[in-house]
Amino acid sequence: MIPARTALLTIDLQNDFLHPEGAYGRAGQSAEAIAALPDRIKPLRDVLLAAGGTYISAQFTLVPGRAGEPLIAEHLRTLRPFLTKGDFAPNSFGHALTDTLAPADFTVEKVAYSAFYQTRLEYVLRKTGIDTLIIGGIVTNGGVASTVRDAHLRDIHTILLSDGCAAFKADVHDATLVSLGSVSKITTCAQATALIGGAS
Repeated sequence: MIPARTALLTIDLQNDFLHPEGAYGRAGQSAEAIAALPDRIKPLRDVLLAAGGTYISAQFTLVPGRAGEPLIAEHLRTLRPFLTKGDFAPNSFGHALTDTLAPADFTVEKVAYSAFYQTRLEYVLRKTGIDTLIIGGIVTNGGVASTVRDAHLRDIHTILLSDGCAAFKADVHDATLVSLGSVSKITTCAQATALIGGAS
């Protein structure tokens, strides 16, 4: 791993997911494992940036339509009926990256699970010469898994943070890590931090 060609990519670590006043917090949808992620990932981010690496934040976005009503996929409307006008809207408090990790070098708005689907992520990676992604965020079985698999399809090397991602259920998180082991290196935040230090 060459730090200058490596980026930390976090998935959906936003106020609407994590902050008590965000959309999920107001709806009582939270998990201790998810809330712990920013503080666990921050030391790794700091070491990578100091070594010349890049930090990219992919952030779930509900595009406001007419009268501000969000464009929501039907499956998401069924799963999360509490989502409403203003939630995950660009430039809003809820859409923003959590303060613990802000600011990112690049922010990618995403409208589906994968950070690659209809976004500028691949463009940014190519233009900056990044060929390795260290990936963390939420949820392991959703946005994280989709992004890891899409990176694999693009021949982008990935390092998945086993304790830098989380799901609402621990057994789902664990099962997803097992399934992703065939397409990604899996390591802890501390191990990835040591790897960066050794590489730099």
